[in-house]
Amino acid sequence: MDELETLASLLAVSNCVVVLTGAGISTPSGIPDFRGPQGLWRRVDPEKFTIEHFFADPDEVWSLFVNHFVVGNAEPNSAHMALATLEEWGKICGIITQNVDGLHQRAGSKRVVELHGSLKYAVCTSCGSKYPLADVLKEYRGVAPRCKICGGLLKPDVVFFGEPLPRDAWEEAVSLAQVSDLFLAVGTSLAVAPANRLPYIAKSSGAKLAIINEEPTELDHIADVVIRGKVEAVLPRLVQLTTYYLKGPSRGDRPL
Repeated sequence: MDELETLASLLAVSNCVVVLTGAGISTPSGIPDFRGPQGLWRRVDPEKFTIEHFFADPDEVWSLFVNHFVVGNAEPNSAHMALATLEEWGKICGIITQNVDGLHQRAGSKRVVELHGSLKYAVCTSCGSKYPLADVLKEYRGVAPRCKICGGLLKPDVVFFGEPLPRDAWEEAVSLAQVSDLFLAVGTSLAVAPANRLPYIAKSSGAKLAIINEEPTELDHIADVVIRGKVEAVLPRLVQLTTYYLKGPSRGDRPL
């Protein structure tokens, strides 16, 4: 039995699979990752996206954000769709994502915890009012937008370096990790804290840990299953194999 078959058999008998996703699940949709050979931080200085720099020069940060972060017409890919299918089957009880692109929700996933915020909104740094980011961008003219209620500075509703994660999102992520019986990390290097603590939390609570990523990750050494490959190819195959194991080898035709 190879690693993919092992994971499919684990998934078939699991009652609560929790998935942690990173930039690698969205790169097939045309959204660049951050640290790869063509990653965003090779083109843009990450120091520009500290919360301190945002307040020091919001006009520059908004310009960089509009030019490099807005995802345009990106669509969910086969990896997003595969996870939505597993959730529909009742296998996945939650997706925790480090991405801000909203592609999981557009693929049909219902319970998605966004650790790093969302491109859906801009938020006022003074009064907390939220505006649809699409509406803000329609009026953007090269100057950092302001709140129509209090005049405060608007910020994309994503977590900048130096900002804490949203408390509610982090607490929900920890709770999901603790109740999972299979924790699946997909398309993430597991190098970014505190998200990379979640696999440890899941393992310490008795879950199996599986990792699907094209490159080695920081936590391969503690994983029960490690699969190297493109997530957009591996996850649909995993769905096929899981179907086989759910039916039982005696009743289901084994996928080729």
